[in-house]
Amino acid sequence: MKRIITFAALSALVLISASCAKSRLEQMQLAKDVVIQCDPQVLEIKGGQIPATVTVTCPKDYFYPNATMDVTPVLVYDGGEIAAPVLQYQGDKVKDNFKVISSAGTTVAEKLKFAYVPGCEKARLELRGVIHYKDRDYPVDAIKVADGCIATYQLADLGGVYSRKPDGYKAVIERTTEARILYDVNSDKVKKSELETYAMEGYRYRLGKLQEDERSTVKGTQIVAYASPEGGKDYNAKLSDKRADSAQKAWDDIAKDAKDIEVTGVEVKSMGQDWEGFQEAVAKSNIEDKDLILRVLSMYSDPAVRESEIRNMAQIYSEINKTVFPELRRARFVTSSEFRNYDNDELLKMAENGIDNFDEPSILRLASISESRDSKETLYKYAISKFNSDVARYNLAMLYLDEGKTSLAGAYLGKIKEPDADVLNATGVVAMRNEDYAQAAKCFEKSGNDKARENTVILNILKGDYAAAAKAARGLKGCNATIANLLNGDPDAASNTLTCKCPESNYIRAIIAARKGKTAEARKYLDDACAKKPALKERAERDIEFAALAK
Repeated sequence: MKRIITFAALSALVLISASCAKSRLEQMQLAKDVVIQCDPQVLEIKGGQIPATVTVTCPKDYFYPNATMDVTPVLVYDGGEIAAPVLQYQGDKVKDNFKVISSAGTTVAEKLKFAYVPGCEKARLELRGVIHYKDRDYPVDAIKVADGCIATYQLADLGGVYSRKPDGYKAVIERTTEARILYDVNSDKVKKSELETYAMEGYRYRLGKLQEDERSTVKGTQIVAYASPEGGKDYNAKLSDKRADSAQKAWDDIAKDAKDIEVTGVEVKSMGQDWEGFQEAVAKSNIEDKDLILRVLSMYSDPAVRESEIRNMAQIYSEINKTVFPELRRARFVTSSEFRNYDNDELLKMAENGIDNFDEPSILRLASISESRDSKETLYKYAISKFNSDVARYNLAMLYLDEGKTSLAGAYLGKIKEPDADVLNATGVVAMRNEDYAQAAKCFEKSGNDKARENTVILNILKGDYAAAAKAARGLKGCNATIANLLNGDPDAASNTLTCKCPESNYIRAIIAARKGKTAEARKYLDDACAKKPALKERAERDIEFAALAK
């Protein structure tokens, strides 16, 4: 009889225990008194990812010791949903490798991350749970923990900023036409033969052409006389003066038929000893031990000491006297003129007959004024082929960057032998688009120009490092600097960096006003932006920045 009573008592105990377990599990399903927090409460897209930290505080006696629970964080958006890896928990008495939730009460924090996809701007983050006890599953109703997502970082120019190089085409080209006469040693007499050389005849011919050319304007002529550095400074100064006088008389004969050139005036200069010309001539010569002469020139500035030291090099001095000094006993005639270059319409007209005779700047100008994308590409490639033009390589790369052809752009940039600040910046843009952020940062730092500074802001925005982005934006103006300050939580600094009144800028002004709680001001800027650019209206409809405006 006792055994029966005992068995009955055990049966009752099992029933009571099962009933208690069921009750506890039902309480777990209700998640009553469970506190769930999400940081941030409004989700935000950072660097193409949506991060969040969910903290769950379970009260005492909430989690049944013999149960386990799977929790799936899910980002639900218009058109789909994204599930994060399942989080697994267990009670005190479960022997497994899940995170233990004590029946005495526990707080757990989970770091989540979702990849951004279009449509996530209107989304919600919810937790979906399933309790497992023995062979049964007890689903937990989905719990919403956050709304989102803020996508304001996308308003920055994330493709990078860069500029084209100027084509180098000049509206006015400065030109010089030059000839010279040589004198005998210690002489200021102009020999007749010097006025009849082939070079002098060419000079006379070019002067005549300048007068005939309607596009050319003569600006003036300089007559510059010299003495070779031998014979003493004072003596050579006087000799140089005499040569200047005789050269001017010779010029009068040369230009007697060039009336327009005479009107522009002549400037006469006497330079004395020509040590500068001497140094240049020696450097270009094949004289043995010329480095020794150049060293003497660098060591001594006194003309007398220089001459004395060089004369002491007897064998070398003999060679100088034979090959260098005769070329320095001279007077130069230098006529300056300006050529009025062809305007754009004239260039286009000339190009109809072919471009074989065009120089590099003319080809580059044709490319810059061409309205056809294919024509630009063809002209840049022609300039590369004919002139090995790095400007053409660079500007062609910019054309490809505009079109999103990042690999092609990088290939042409890589062929530029001496990359300057612009090339380094553009190379950084290529690396940034390829998500090679370390290489991009190196390129921008090495470039150091304003575009590179702005790209450093963009790079840090893409990386989600908004503090670094705001720091890099100090002193900069424009939308990228504004977005950096706004994302860093400084709407006042953001307001101070906006300069233009374009729709995009007013859209950003609307966000700044909305964050400050200035609803009327936000509506004003938003209405203006959306009226001028319909695409912004579509964005605004799903932009959680304006959630307060809809209330």
